[in-house]
Amino acid sequence: MEKEISFAWYRLRGLGLLCLCSFVFFFGAYLANQKSLAVNGPARAQTVPIDCVRRDDNALALSFDLTGSSGSVEVILNILKKYGVKASFFVTSEWVDAYPGETKRIAEEGHDIGSRGTDRESMTGESKAQVKKILGETREKVEKLTGIRASLFRAPYGEYDSSLTQTAVEEGYLPIRWSVDSEDWKDYGIESIVKKVTENRQLGAGAIIRMHGGARHTAHALETIISDLQQQGYALTPISTLIR
Repeated sequence: MEKEISFAWYRLRGLGLLCLCSFVFFFGAYLANQKSLAVNGPARAQTVPIDCVRRDDNALALSFDLTGSSGSVEVILNILKKYGVKASFFVTSEWVDAYPGETKRIAEEGHDIGSRGTDRESMTGESKAQVKKILGETREKVEKLTGIRASLFRAPYGEYDSSLTQTAVEEGYLPIRWSVDSEDWKDYGIESIVKKVTENRQLGAGAIIRMHGGARHTAHALETIISDLQQQGYALTPISTLIR
């Protein structure tokens, strides 16, 4: 009798462990699925900025932050056109006002135009009303000039807080960051920029590369970067295409 009770107890304990393991497995799968929805789902499901996405192919995205001067934007656009590459450009309302011709060309040549908000240091800590005002101004100016309604947002310096992210989503934007930083803004030279991109440990399918239209050496490094990435088998697409 005692042996039968002992056997039954061990059997129940085994079943309990099996149920626990099954719960852990399926709960983990559920969480992974929710994370996938947050990255690849509609804007309302986005809770954190996107820095890269999962892809089954070799697509990745080139992006450029445009603030201050026009820099080498015209040269950059010429290079992208030469290689048949579409990219994503993030502009401020001030930049659109100063360079309407370049803004229109970006749109006409099929590139993404996203909002970078403002030239100020950071948008974290701003009130929701102020964030909505800034995002609304940029979107209105881009749409009036190009007919395109901006749906991508990159915060200045990639700095987000929960309020900024939530407000951007409420305004119909997907908050974007990056996974590969060219660090062209450091002005270390052409070779440094090329290596920072093409030899980056985060480089891979679904990566988002950040560059700057106004950095000193970016345009000179861009052609080598594009050629190298294409030789590695990568297809360069705008972020709007990448996240689909």
